[in-house]
Amino acid sequence: METLHRCAWRGMIGDDLYEAYHDTEWGVPEWDSRALWEKLVLDGFQAGLSWITILRKRDNFRAAFHGFDPEIVARYGEADRARLMADAGIIRSNGKIDAAISGAQIYLDMRDRGEDFSAFLWDMVGGAPIKNTWHSMSEVPAQTPLAQDMAKALKAKGFKYCGPVIVYAFMQAVGMVNDHLVTCPRHAACA
Repeated sequence: METLHRCAWRGMIGDDLYEAYHDTEWGVPEWDSRALWEKLVLDGFQAGLSWITILRKRDNFRAAFHGFDPEIVARYGEADRARLMADAGIIRSNGKIDAAISGAQIYLDMRDRGEDFSAFLWDMVGGAPIKNTWHSMSEVPAQTPLAQDMAKALKAKGFKYCGPVIVYAFMQAVGMVNDHLVTCPRHAACA
């Protein structure tokens, strides 16, 4: 019988938070528009950093951004920007904070025009997860042509911090692509 092994993410083994994220959340298809928007914002904050940094601060982000309620975040003004820039529990970047606020406004504009954020994203992958069969981490790409297309479509709507590498990480995390290694027990679970 073949032994199954988790994906070999750097720094994951022995880190309970990281292992739990891998084992219960990463790669599980997410269909909820608000949850997808939250994840896209968090992936934008990750730009230039490791995911574990964001994961360790995720609860702080949720508190600072009012549970990522786009109705509230879209109305943030200068006092909120100052509050967020003073919050050591999150990543303090004017550009990333502004991108989150404008992203909430874009999200609401899409909704108000009858365009579902989840459908917009999932339609780009054909409405179902793409199932890859990687055997080693070295095979997993940092981006794909599809991620480039999705990044262009998001940028065309006005979203920021959503280049093709960030978008591919987002697609992996929300289960649009199953990039668990075939030797990982989560590969079959997310199929």
